[in-house]
Amino acid sequence: MLTTLLFVVLGYLAGSISTAIIVCRLMGLPDPRSEGSRNPGATNVLRFGGKKAAAITLAGDFVKGVLPVLLARLAGVEGIGLALTALAAFLGHLYPVFFGFEGGKGVATAFGAILGLSWMVALAALATWLTMAFVVRISSLAALTAAVLAPLFGWWFGLPPAYDAAILAMVLLLVWRHRSNIRNLLAGAEDRIGTDRPEG
Repeated sequence: MLTTLLFVVLGYLAGSISTAIIVCRLMGLPDPRSEGSRNPGATNVLRFGGKKAAAITLAGDFVKGVLPVLLARLAGVEGIGLALTALAAFLGHLYPVFFGFEGGKGVATAFGAILGLSWMVALAALATWLTMAFVVRISSLAALTAAVLAPLFGWWFGLPPAYDAAILAMVLLLVWRHRSNIRNLLAGAEDRIGTDRPEG
């Protein structure tokens, strides 16, 4: 029980490390919370910081999702404890204690956390994102489609109920955090991949 609690706290603290803000500070870029979409995530960093800064941000957000879950696995945490660790890492990204609880939308961190729970679900979600991104050329729509299908992939691959419940919770929060993108999609105003103003 103590080990599980330790990793849940570790997951949240790891998720609370805002890669976008740190990368922008180290590279002399504006605070992502005050530029573009004001979302501290890789897409917004790409908007004003370029591909290198965005790639580092994306990698960091992914690692802080997957690493706590993998470390918990190595320590023997499983079941509900592992599911809570994954969810805590994701919540840390959304509501980081180190940065005034102003976090990003969580796509990369959610993908990392899901990968820690099930590589099969993560691979299926990635394939969905790539397919949608290629077909519709809208990053947010691709991410939302992959996210919404992730719990179904979990059910299909026979994930433990606790894992699928954690994935479902992440999906619901992802959809909520993307509500502005959803409004833009419904209005036909969401930008496409490769435009000068990527969506975020």
